[in-house]
Amino acid sequence: MKLSLTSIQSSLHWENRKANLGMFDAKISNIDVTDIIVLPEMFSTGFTMKPELHFDTMEGETIAWMKALSIKKNAAICGSIIIKNEVEQYVNRFLFVNQNEIHYYDKAHLFRMGEENQHYVKGESQKIIQYKGFNIAPMVCYDLRFPAWIRRTPHFEYDLLLFVANWPQRRSEHWKTLLLARAIENQAYVLGVNRIGNDGNGIYHSGDTSFINPLGEILYRKKEDEDIYTHVIEKSIINDYRKSFPVEKDADEFNLK
Repeated sequence: MKLSLTSIQSSLHWENRKANLGMFDAKISNIDVTDIIVLPEMFSTGFTMKPELHFDTMEGETIAWMKALSIKKNAAICGSIIIKNEVEQYVNRFLFVNQNEIHYYDKAHLFRMGEENQHYVKGESQKIIQYKGFNIAPMVCYDLRFPAWIRRTPHFEYDLLLFVANWPQRRSEHWKTLLLARAIENQAYVLGVNRIGNDGNGIYHSGDTSFINPLGEILYRKKEDEDIYTHVIEKSIINDYRKSFPVEKDADEFNLK
């Protein structure tokens, strides 16, 4: 059993939904057959701290665009955007849209050094998305630094960790090292999709979109350039490696608080 994921590493138009959706529309039109198309964190706006000016809703333009593209390409579309939720709060929401089916995860760890915690409300729940025989755990950017939240357990069982990010170049070694660590410690595939270029605050992003297998082997990494690439995960590789090297049998039990 296999699953194909196509990552899009791209620059973003700062606080300009129309330009970003048009740009990604053109990029996605060139993708052939794939199961999932993965866009970066806050792909419609960039990592802005002005959610009151640039938010979307679950009935809004961006999700309608994702639904239409999912139908057109016969593939799920995912990435995070700014959502005003049902209680009028702003969240950094990872959306997984498969035609008219929508799954979501709200970013649990807000980047206080960029004042994200002053403008957004954090999510409280992990999420597993079941898709074509695979369990997918979505995560957003800063979540990557918190291994207890991400740890694979009998109650949080997944085959793929999927990170979308606006991770700056000045901490790119952290990004690359932590993605590798999460793959090794959880014996799971990891795909981390990052943006490139300068944002509206002059912060540069070098991409380094990375695909790592459960053995901790870096199968793909792309620095600096605009990039569209298709990755394939295989269920047999996950199952065989976990069976041959069952580290989870010696794992510590813990409760998240």
